[in-house]
Amino acid sequence: MAKISPVAAKYIVHSTIFIDGVVDRPDVIGAIFGQTEGLLGNDLELRELQRSGRIGRIEVNVNTSSGKTQGEIIIPSSLDKTETAIVAAALEIIQRIGPCTAKIEVKKIEDVRISKRQFVIERAKALLKDLTEKTLPDSQELADEVAQSVRMMEVVEYGRDKLAAGPAIDDSDDIIVVEGRADVLNLLKNGFKNVIALNGTTIPQTIKDLTKKKTVTLFVDGDRGGDLIIRGLISTADVDFVCKAPDGKEVEEITKKEIHQALRGRITAEQAKLELGIDEQGQLKEEAEPRRNFMQRPLPPRRPEMAPRPAYPKPTETSNVRPSFAPKESGKLTPEERKTFKNTLDDLFGTRGACIFDQKLNVLGKVPLSELSSTIKSLNGGIYALALDGVIDVDLLRIAEKLGISYLIGTGSKVQEQSKVNVLTDDKL
Repeated sequence: MAKISPVAAKYIVHSTIFIDGVVDRPDVIGAIFGQTEGLLGNDLELRELQRSGRIGRIEVNVNTSSGKTQGEIIIPSSLDKTETAIVAAALEIIQRIGPCTAKIEVKKIEDVRISKRQFVIERAKALLKDLTEKTLPDSQELADEVAQSVRMMEVVEYGRDKLAAGPAIDDSDDIIVVEGRADVLNLLKNGFKNVIALNGTTIPQTIKDLTKKKTVTLFVDGDRGGDLIIRGLISTADVDFVCKAPDGKEVEEITKKEIHQALRGRITAEQAKLELGIDEQGQLKEEAEPRRNFMQRPLPPRRPEMAPRPAYPKPTETSNVRPSFAPKESGKLTPEERKTFKNTLDDLFGTRGACIFDQKLNVLGKVPLSELSSTIKSLNGGIYALALDGVIDVDLLRIAEKLGISYLIGTGSKVQEQSKVNVLTDDKL
């Protein structure tokens, strides 16, 4: 007889057997072949199916305990699902094995292809993960890696002090001076190539030479160390503008938006001296009040170039004459004014601060809302518009009327009465 080829099983029949007595494994196999013989016809005869390789080796596992036998029967099949179900159902007709009563129950017919398919899926996931992580980075990862390498390559050593700097120091009329190399990298990453580092608290001669021929903006961390660097550089070099990172943050960790906001809010070196209470030698004045962050503190006293306070008629005993104003109506805002007020209100969002403008829309300074009233009173005039991250109330309106302020711009308004002051909110811009 020819050798039987292995069965390429598609289904596996799982069944249990309970026997009221003691029997052996050959007795069970003999009963399966003997009692199903001639039952299903010649095409589904178990012996012929096994000889042709369409039914695999029948496995019987039994255990005997307390005079009873129980176990499982496993039959692999390469028949179609209908024929396999018929063969499985034929097992349950066996009621006796030898002299003992028996019961066979088919638990399930397993589709081998499903388990194979699940194995294929799980293995494919593992292979794809390995391919993605180790051998095939995606396009964004490639772009980030290349961009990071380019930024690192763009950092150069400038001057005899070999300071970390961007590649555009010599080509730019304006430069930004920061504290260290990490600050240079962060600004380079966000598109600023005209940046150079101090590399410490001692002011290098290279920086001093650059400040004589270029417009210099000093950009420092939002801590006490930043104030000390401002004092040192202002007293020894020709610095034009000063700005700071938000309180408690360093330049190397702030985002692109925070960088742009800080640079837009820069102030002149002279105003920084007044804010920090620094004299020409870089020393603190005795009467100077300690500052937390000069970018968020009240304005200094009115500078000489500010417009003088308008002369208002004084009320007489028999009349109650209010000052005469000539502000524009909100509908007559120039495009430049509308754009400036809108952008300023967006920048102030969430800061709980206010921004003060003169007649030419120059920013006179920024102050927290808690100190707004005292600050504008101390300026004693020269204010054209006031934008704030808050609601405009009646008290602020009264102060604005007395000081001749033309516009109050806020996120909301509680004012219901008519006034000479134009009250604008975000929805009107």
